[in-house]
Amino acid sequence: MKNRKKGFATLLLITVASLTMLSQNIDSTGLPGDHFSLSGALDLLKQSENPEEFEKALNTESNYVNNLDLNADGEIDYIKVIDHMEEDAHAIVLQAIVGGDDAQDVAVIEIEKTAENEAVLQIIGDEDIYGEEVLVEPYEEEKGKGGPNPQYGQLRVVVNVWLWPSVRYIYRPGYLAWVSPWRWMHYPNWWRPWRVHPLHWLTGVRPKYHIHYHPVNVHRVGRAHRIYTTRRTTSVIVHNRYHNRIANYRIERGIVHTKKTTVVEGPRGGKVAVQKKNTTAVGKNPKGERVTVNKKTTRVAGKKPDGSRASLKRTQTKGKNDSGKVKKTSTKARKKSPRRN
Repeated sequence: MKNRKKGFATLLLITVASLTMLSQNIDSTGLPGDHFSLSGALDLLKQSENPEEFEKALNTESNYVNNLDLNADGEIDYIKVIDHMEEDAHAIVLQAIVGGDDAQDVAVIEIEKTAENEAVLQIIGDEDIYGEEVLVEPYEEEKGKGGPNPQYGQLRVVVNVWLWPSVRYIYRPGYLAWVSPWRWMHYPNWWRPWRVHPLHWLTGVRPKYHIHYHPVNVHRVGRAHRIYTTRRTTSVIVHNRYHNRIANYRIERGIVHTKKTTVVEGPRGGKVAVQKKNTTAVGKNPKGERVTVNKKTTRVAGKKPDGSRASLKRTQTKGKNDSGKVKKTSTKARKKSPRRN
């Protein structure tokens, strides 16, 4: 009898230890973004023939990309796809339907044609889902030249996505920007919502999408990003449910994030929207020094009296380490475009 008890206790300890190790291996932030794979979304786009097929793939349970239940109704939210297009730039929004008149952007895939038969893209996870903007892009590895150091043996290069069927589809002549027709309580016949999968189980069964995609810190697709920023959609339900959790996440990581948008009357009678965004991050550099980085971005966009559009972006970044050394960078960009009919 004692041997049985000892055997049961040993088995219990092994089980608990295994579960503990598994939970430690799960890259979890405690935010809703844990339940949506940005790398997986890019992989599904790569495999899809067009945006409509991509939307169906996102909402197919066996792909294990979408596991979001933002409105806490016990079932997965439907993700609709909306393509905002201007010339050769596309901002493809992945938007969760969470209520009758409520929706939340989960991510945006920004695509630009850079040359004949060349295009680049990035996916950006929304800050209300991931706590901060998360940028992911496809990459390939090629062997570096010279030097025995394995650290430099592989170079990651920006991927030309022109050969992706869905990318070529949106650049073909006569393409009309895809806007999903579905809304709250009106869904396609093939869709059957499922209950949320536990994160530890999902991590085990989800394909290794991340192998061919990696996070980055630089916006490469500027024009598509400008298209999206004025169209971003946020949800009251999601804000009320996750606001405190996201605020704590930012505090724990030393991220201070403020944004203010004001509409004013510009010179010569034009209406101008001014958006100011301030982000402060606290961390350590490779030398172990405490570093504070403050980034201020001001966007000005509006229309002049003649109907043409004008925009101005000014970014200022300052950093300071323990020794008091300050590094300051500043960038300015101005763009004007004719009025589109």
